[in-house]
Amino acid sequence: MIELTKGGAYLVNGTEIISDSAEAPAQIKNKTGKEVSKAEAAKSTIAYGILEKHNTSGNMEKLKIKFDKLTSHDITFVGIIQTARASGLTKFPIPYVLTNCHNSLCAVGGTINEDDHMFGLTCAKRYGGVYVPPHQAVIHQYAREMLAGGGRMILGSDSHTRYGALGTMAMGEGGPELVKQLLSQTYDINMPGVVGVYLTGEPVKGVGPQDVALAIIGAVFANGYVKNKVMEFVGPGVSSLSADFRIGIDVMTTETTCLSSIWRTDEQIKEFYEIHGREEEYQELNPGEIAYYDGMITVDLSKIRPMIAMPFHPSNTYTIDEVNANLKDVLHDVEERAKVSLDGTVPYSLQEKVVNGKFMVDQGIIAGCAGGGFENICAAADILRGSYIGADGFTLSVYPASMPVYMELIKNGCAAAILETGAVLKTAFCGPCFGAGDTPANNAFSIRHSTRNFPNREGSKLQNGQISSVALMDARSIAATAANKGMLTPATAFDGEIGKYQYHFDANIYQNRVFDSKGVTDESVEIQFGPNIKDWPAMGALPENLVLRVVSEIHDPVTTTDELIPSGETSSYRSNPLGLAEFTLSRKDPEYVGRAKDIQKAEKARMQGEHPCQAHPDVKPVMNVVKQSFAEASHENTGFGSTIFAVKPGDGSAREQAASCQKVLGGWANIANEYATKRYRSNLINWGMLPFLIEAGDLPFKNLDYLFFPGIRKAVEEKAETIEAYRVSVEEGKLVPFTMTLGELTDEERQIILKGCLINYNRVD
Repeated sequence: MIELTKGGAYLVNGTEIISDSAEAPAQIKNKTGKEVSKAEAAKSTIAYGILEKHNTSGNMEKLKIKFDKLTSHDITFVGIIQTARASGLTKFPIPYVLTNCHNSLCAVGGTINEDDHMFGLTCAKRYGGVYVPPHQAVIHQYAREMLAGGGRMILGSDSHTRYGALGTMAMGEGGPELVKQLLSQTYDINMPGVVGVYLTGEPVKGVGPQDVALAIIGAVFANGYVKNKVMEFVGPGVSSLSADFRIGIDVMTTETTCLSSIWRTDEQIKEFYEIHGREEEYQELNPGEIAYYDGMITVDLSKIRPMIAMPFHPSNTYTIDEVNANLKDVLHDVEERAKVSLDGTVPYSLQEKVVNGKFMVDQGIIAGCAGGGFENICAAADILRGSYIGADGFTLSVYPASMPVYMELIKNGCAAAILETGAVLKTAFCGPCFGAGDTPANNAFSIRHSTRNFPNREGSKLQNGQISSVALMDARSIAATAANKGMLTPATAFDGEIGKYQYHFDANIYQNRVFDSKGVTDESVEIQFGPNIKDWPAMGALPENLVLRVVSEIHDPVTTTDELIPSGETSSYRSNPLGLAEFTLSRKDPEYVGRAKDIQKAEKARMQGEHPCQAHPDVKPVMNVVKQSFAEASHENTGFGSTIFAVKPGDGSAREQAASCQKVLGGWANIANEYATKRYRSNLINWGMLPFLIEAGDLPFKNLDYLFFPGIRKAVEEKAETIEAYRVSVEEGKLVPFTMTLGELTDEERQIILKGCLINYNRVD
């Protein structure tokens, strides 16, 4: 079904894979009559060509990318614009689209959600942007319909910013990276590796894009095969997939931890642009005659079967047939994994979901950028047609991804077919994906065609004993399950017809409702601030030395951004840095906030010119031990704050708040064995936090220990290869040494850390 090469591979004429070996050059010459070096062949990938076009550094090993367009939604654009305003923003230099699909319910926290929307609208008018009102489209569907273009690059402040199927290299990053683009700065990365995804065959009836995506995620997540690389989809199987099908696979590439994605394009993608009235944006993209990839994933589409990603990660994948045939073993395996994900904080069992030997689910959701596409919902309608979901506990909700999609479903009758079953059809909204809509009951099991199923998401509050289980499935199998009133069923068991529907895009829906400045600014517009919209607090520069207290120690294999700063009900507070910070690690380590704020007292006193020992009783004994070896250390040149340790933090969302909330509470660093994603590490750096790396194994410190970093500012300035650190043992009256590293940092990143954050780096006084 899916095979991974152990090393690199060449793709010849787009159809033949030759593994990288000593014999490869001769094999290539025999087939093409040409000799080409690996380095030259690497330049023939689609990805290389697009990156080269957008690179401003003149050095393809050290990229400085300028994007064509930017996009954000309503739990990210307020912080981004506020950061840019503090740095001298006068206009949006490139098209910037502000969508409203996360806090669109306007039902939590008083007026603050709609206040954020009005902030966005007035900023779009003042600075020359585009504003998409709530319920019109989810961020990524609008981008597909109105922003994507062949050979272009888009940066979005949402991790699922992926438009590769349309020939657009798109990346999801934390807000500060968009701030840099708004200030005409660049996105700085090393040239990423490019991994080919070679598709053959075509899917059988009942298999959808989520099935293919989950199969790939299950094959590559744990081994890091594509981590921080570009996935390039090639091979004859691409042409067997519709544009919607490709889009459905593409958006889920985020869950592999890849950097971005790109697909070869053909007549079906050309037709997509024509349907949307933007045929000039189509560009045919193919790899060169001889292209080299840093790895190759071969996928036989005909062998993919309906998949399910069981709790609590998109990579925890099985075929639905496998689950049904081995219920006892599979459920036991999921329960054992859950003990790690849930820290054993709540009892967790799936055995009660087995009724008369069948696995029964409680809820179905088809929604968002992954599930809410036209073809997915039409297929679900055909499978559901003539069935009823019943009057028991099972529910089904369907969220079309945009109002144009919704309108077409009404016109072609699919909306009626869905509603007749007892299901509910709702407007475009991302809530079910991050825990702000259709929250299931305690211990309920929800199947969703959405993007994630992490713990501490979709309504779970472990500290309150509340837990919901979310599994990811394709819309087709969700519909088949709903038609069986909740009995887990693969869509391949459906023996009826799944039709092919022609899509007609109604451009008037957006033309009559979306505000588009066409890039024209209007300085007369006053920005509308709600009372919850607050400026970022002042942040100091990196001091000469640091004393940090470890205030949380997490040994889970992976820590998600949902665990670092919860989604769902907290999203309404993202325009208020201090208010949101109160929720930091609240579902993972409820004592974190109090501990961080406690040691922050010392730094606040120091910044005000007071002696920190007067603000915190630990300062004097800690500094007494430090001064025994470093007499020059004093409260004038030594900062105080907190740090956390996590094995592999930062999987999941691009949300910058996973880092900024720690910074607001006095955090100066993270310590990790590795960082799950490039975007989380970038968020740390952009908020002036040191991204320390420590070798896996026994830690030289524990939670609540104090750590001393002498000359840390100098180490950053002089690009020290290792960082000298000490555990402060007050009981023994000594410093216990150990070493860490910071990983690779650009000169700009070092300056941001030295200044204390990106705002300080760019601040215009």
